[in-house]
Amino acid sequence: MRNTHIKAVVGAALLTFFSSGCKDILDEQPRSIYEPSYFATAKGVNGGLTSMYAHLRYIYGQAYYYNTTLTGTDEVTYGKDADQNFKDMDLSGVGQITSESSRSDAIWAPTFYNINTASGIIENATAVGISDALIAEARFFRAFDYFLLVQTFGGVPLDLGAGELKFNISPSRYSVRNTVPEVYTKAIFPDLLKAINDLPQVGRVTGGATKNVARLYLAKAYLTYGWWLENPNNIPTYPETPRTDPDGHNAQWYYQQAYDVAVAGIDNPGPFGLQPTYYDVNLAQNDRNKEIMLYADHTENSEFYNAGSLTYGSGGAPDNFASWMMTWNYTDIRSATTANWGTVVSSVQREAAQALGRPWTRMSPTIGAITNTFSEKAVDSRYDGTFTTVYRGNWPKGGAKETVLYNANGLPVAPGDAILTFLNEEPATAIDYSNTVYKSNVGAGVLPGRADFVISPRGISRVVYPGLWKLGPYRTDNAGGLGQPNAASTRPFNIAKFSEFYFIAAEAAVKGANAQAGKSARDLINVIRARAGRWRWDNNGNKARVEDNSAALTAATPATITINYILAERSREYFGEGYRWYDLVRTQKWNELASSYQICGPNKGDHTPITVQRTIEPRHYLRPIPIAQLNAMKMPEAEKKAYQNPGYN
Repeated sequence: MRNTHIKAVVGAALLTFFSSGCKDILDEQPRSIYEPSYFATAKGVNGGLTSMYAHLRYIYGQAYYYNTTLTGTDEVTYGKDADQNFKDMDLSGVGQITSESSRSDAIWAPTFYNINTASGIIENATAVGISDALIAEARFFRAFDYFLLVQTFGGVPLDLGAGELKFNISPSRYSVRNTVPEVYTKAIFPDLLKAINDLPQVGRVTGGATKNVARLYLAKAYLTYGWWLENPNNIPTYPETPRTDPDGHNAQWYYQQAYDVAVAGIDNPGPFGLQPTYYDVNLAQNDRNKEIMLYADHTENSEFYNAGSLTYGSGGAPDNFASWMMTWNYTDIRSATTANWGTVVSSVQREAAQALGRPWTRMSPTIGAITNTFSEKAVDSRYDGTFTTVYRGNWPKGGAKETVLYNANGLPVAPGDAILTFLNEEPATAIDYSNTVYKSNVGAGVLPGRADFVISPRGISRVVYPGLWKLGPYRTDNAGGLGQPNAASTRPFNIAKFSEFYFIAAEAAVKGANAQAGKSARDLINVIRARAGRWRWDNNGNKARVEDNSAALTAATPATITINYILAERSREYFGEGYRWYDLVRTQKWNELASSYQICGPNKGDHTPITVQRTIEPRHYLRPIPIAQLNAMKMPEAEKKAYQNPGYN
């Protein structure tokens, strides 16, 4: 990715689009740049509105930004093939976060381009006859971007060169950062309140901004700001400012607002709602379902509308290539053509299928995520609906002629059979990892009577681990073959889910908000847990499983809900989706929950867990301002130094 700085041009980074009115989908046409005069027309305003959605592709699905949201948390560490981008984020002694290495540039440039575009729409739309509902879409996205920025960097500039929240049309290479309270109270809250008032219940386009999407972000912003005001662990802010609210409210007031707005979202769902099972939320064939409120969209039907190749992934935005990062190189798996383990062939081929995809091995789940976070695997469907734990034979799709291969214990396997399984629990019988007879070239072991090689939960390593099924690719144009596994995913990258209303309200209730009858923190969490207990399909077993464990799961919910319990539930629900760093930073639990982790080593056959320590300092709760931004500004060096977050100069 190239680094860019705030410019006084209008448009989305690298590529912008315009639409011709309200349709079921966005009619995108590329423009290289928007001139200021373009917003003096209805066509120009509509074009700017469509670019609001297009800019999401430059952030969500961009794997290096994705890395910054997960690596270094209790969910994820770096994988065997990680470059320094990933090692730096781990804070475990193999690198350090700097303004050069942090991939915070992946949000800095696209958001500020989009913020200025939004301001251009807001200032010009009324004069050219654009409705309040359309203007509200721009307000939503301006608030959305500022909320992302303030969570990541602390205070950021509201003035891009023409005044606070003004459309800037003149080149400016000078910048002053506003404080965190100013960003929330001048930009985020007013824009979202206006958006809720003016947006429709049902979006004008599929996946478009709606009243409830704005409610979700207002509730989350209130919650996040409440934590910021309370500051329970004395984490520093920047620019330095007292932890007081300009409007005179305290943290408790904001927790109550977060609860009330989130409950209003639950009670007034509009076209949104929970899916009946967790499996249905992330099943590729069910993409764009009613639980998904906002996403960065892609398509397999057109490279033009996909904004990326359909045959080969570039490894850069706007491709959706995040799913590659936590995909290990399962294509190394070999099975034999004869029972005495003679000639070996690749039994699991690289395929554009949700359980497989393109391997990069840049990130891996921690052992604790597998064993502790997902400790209720037998009844809670979320582990099965998150990971690929069974790798099945697909060798005929790659051209191999054998109808049968031989695998663990010299037993035969057919296409579709399990070749390698990551076990849900530690087995009663010790796994034989010696590979003296039936040689697993990926270091997996054998259990008596099983034809599949196996690895236990405490045996996962930086090189071999369960894949992230929920983000895996899906194509309908594979024609029975392997398809285009080297292309980026053509699935949408999900950004906001209806389920988060329940978590936000529950967290606010734990922080002291007065809860409504039937909507206590435990009640709200149990709605999510009840759904997690309902199965219709065993994903890794590849068979129907109609089973309801909701009573068992809700009964097991603690009588008193704590923040740590909510964070554990959030990890079960949203593992690997890019929420975790923000959750741990908001609640100031990062060091408590992620200061150490366990993982086995970087070699195939490593199955001895190693405890790794992290050094998470208070300064790390903010990311550094990208070096390209600082280099591009024409300011005295002392001012540039003061512009950077402390500890990153």
